[in-house]
Amino acid sequence: MSFRILTLNNISVKGLERLPRERYEVASEVGHPHAILVRSADMHAMQIPDSVIAVGRAGAGVNNIPVAELTRRGVPVFNAPGANANAVKELVLAGLLLAARNICPAWAYVRGLEGDAHAIEAAVEKGKKRFVGHELPGRTLGVVGLGAIGVEVANAAHLLGMNVLGYDPQITVQRAWQLSSGVGQALNLDDLFARSDVVTLHVPLSDATRSLVNAQRIRLMRDKAVVLNFARAGIVNEADVIAALDAGRLSAYVCDFPSPAIKDHPRVVALPHLGASTGEAEDNCAMMVADTLRDFLEHGNVRHSVNFPEAALPRVPGASRLAISNSNVPNMVGQISTCLAESSLNISDLLNKSKGEVAYTLIDVDGRIPEELVERIRTIEGVLAARAV
Repeated sequence: MSFRILTLNNISVKGLERLPRERYEVASEVGHPHAILVRSADMHAMQIPDSVIAVGRAGAGVNNIPVAELTRRGVPVFNAPGANANAVKELVLAGLLLAARNICPAWAYVRGLEGDAHAIEAAVEKGKKRFVGHELPGRTLGVVGLGAIGVEVANAAHLLGMNVLGYDPQITVQRAWQLSSGVGQALNLDDLFARSDVVTLHVPLSDATRSLVNAQRIRLMRDKAVVLNFARAGIVNEADVIAALDAGRLSAYVCDFPSPAIKDHPRVVALPHLGASTGEAEDNCAMMVADTLRDFLEHGNVRHSVNFPEAALPRVPGASRLAISNSNVPNMVGQISTCLAESSLNISDLLNKSKGEVAYTLIDVDGRIPEELVERIRTIEGVLAARAV
């Protein structure tokens, strides 16, 4: 079977090369696509064709994708966690140094100097005291969120001589293994803010994280503290940060999300969303999501999905495969197994996983799977999608 993939943005050539032309038609205009590849395009107002069985985001955040709607349709949404981690880590470290050494206001001061060499030299000597900064060793960095990016930031800051605290109640075993033993554990968010000179944010935007940085938590921080936000704008309450900057409570706010309220503030460094803007990160994200999409389309395996459980099953040689997504309710596997038995199909291997309200099943069977059986499974109440792979 060949597959059609609709692209909504320019996708790295290195990523597209992972989809062989003899089996994949990939274009910005394609009818009845099986999958969509997207970077930043907003899909919320888009009429997503019924033919779509998967969406791949060449990046980490999925705020531009109607995940809940696609989940109801049984469509997994894939992303590329960690593929841009080094790019974001490097920018966070740059932000840390920009704030510590007052580099941006110092640069702006020098660019405004006038006169001959002697006059400029005199002005430099007179003005440099205004931009005295501090060194990083011995300072405490609080890292909120210990996913791929947070772990890299924490480890790098520890190597720079900083005391590092981390907080993430949902840290995975994989990330915990990657985290330096020198990174301390905060008991909760308030504990992290109270013990930090600098706080950096690496969590997705959700109802639970909206305005996570607010006046109450800023008051817990040490004097002249710094907030770094290279995650999402809404995680920080802008009005509270501006008030803290004006009062001298915070010394700097460095972020990737300019707005009219902050872009001209003298203690704000606002960058034009550069976090993952490197050629290497774009290549890595595109290659990762292309590989993930291909594995799903050709084998039904689910990896790196934000709305479906991880489900990967080695194929039984010579067997046919069913991939079924359904509501996570009792007796679904039993009903599906009954359909297979009534079609005289023996199960060679089976994997069933669930995540929240969604369950996903891969079944390898001996013999060919007739289309009428797939149609019958689709009619079972609670089945969201089913296909022979």
